[in-house]
Amino acid sequence: MGCITKHYLNRETMLGVWKIEEDLPALLEMMDMGPEDKKRYAMFRSTSRKMEFLSVRALLAEMLDRNARIVYNKNNKPFLKDGSHFISISHSSKLTAIILSTNERVGIDLEYMRVNINAFASRFLNKREKVTRRWADRTYHLYIHWCAKETIYKICDKEGINIVNDITIEPFDVKESGEIRGYVKNERIDDQFTLYYSKYDNYTIVWTKKKHES
Repeated sequence: MGCITKHYLNRETMLGVWKIEEDLPALLEMMDMGPEDKKRYAMFRSTSRKMEFLSVRALLAEMLDRNARIVYNKNNKPFLKDGSHFISISHSSKLTAIILSTNERVGIDLEYMRVNINAFASRFLNKREKVTRRWADRTYHLYIHWCAKETIYKICDKEGINIVNDITIEPFDVKESGEIRGYVKNERIDDQFTLYYSKYDNYTIVWTKKKHES
């Protein structure tokens, strides 16, 4: 299927989502990998990991152009080699998402929803956070919390952030899509974020953006 959405959130920021339905040869035809990409691609053993890697490059080519290149810092955070945009990437099951901005820090996370998230909610929730008791909404509510925390973690790019203790999502009533707020606070960082969530099929998607401070 390829790119299923590509739209501007404002004049500087774009979000794209790719649904992986191609095989490896088809994805390889969609891009021109540079030396760094070829070296990284050769390290993957599983077909699914190769598909994820290629879908990211295919989506980036669709959003920008085939010459756009991704590099990584020591924390494995992605950057564009030419420095033209801030970038954040996420993939889960058959979906890949990218958010790009020329002037704002960005973060995005998506997850395919599985009902067993209740079994490990204590691994990402803290006592300040509230989740609905309505069973019909609880799984989605938990996934929004999880994706929101991952999104904040990505945009901060700080080592030593504890997702349970340092990141808090303020209480909210769960809807199909909406706006929520979260913050991260520890000895090195104190920042707040407005996040946006939505559902696509059985996926939760959360993203945020914030003006870059030089």
